[in-house]
Amino acid sequence: MGLAMGATAVAIIYSPLGRRSGAHINPAVTLTFLLLGRIAWGDAVAYIAAQFLGGSAGIAVAAALLGRRLADPSVNYVATQPGTWGSSAAFGAEAAVAFALMTTILTVSSVPRLSRFTGLAAGLLIAAAITIEAPVSGMSLNPARTLGSNVLAGAVGSLWIYFVAPTVGMLLAGEFHRRRASVVRCAKLHHTQGVRCIFRCGYASAPTELA
Repeated sequence: MGLAMGATAVAIIYSPLGRRSGAHINPAVTLTFLLLGRIAWGDAVAYIAAQFLGGSAGIAVAAALLGRRLADPSVNYVATQPGTWGSSAAFGAEAAVAFALMTTILTVSSVPRLSRFTGLAAGLLIAAAITIEAPVSGMSLNPARTLGSNVLAGAVGSLWIYFVAPTVGMLLAGEFHRRRASVVRCAKLHHTQGVRCIFRCGYASAPTELA
């Protein structure tokens, strides 16, 4: 599961659509770049709405295609729920991994010679985190990924964990990065020449720094 999800993230980030949109598939990521001043409010709202709509549509299509197999108790619509250690452990794990993921993204993407590896670094971290953290929290990191699954599974009581913890973790990472290093090149996870950027992009004044 970890390898599959990590590879999916890498494929999205480096895909033509990902290079154009910035590969924001997580509201917490979008909010962090909003905090850092690299995305406009209107664009952030539109991105977050699209992320929730896409996540809900994805699980709905999977449910239509897989039927009872997705509803089986062993799968339960791939809902994310706290493990045997409880809600506090799940919250802490989600926030910690979200902090680590966003710190990795901001650090790697801000170094010109390394920026092209941002997607690979994020994918590897996601793969490792799913393998390690899934027993603790179910491993969401993404409110848009969890909403549809948990609603279909009837597991709405734990939704607050997967909305608040990843967002807090990533926003803290963004603030930490802002305080220790002012450079945030762009809100795109993979910025390439020749692809239009709608963000408040730092590469506009330094195009030679593009990978």
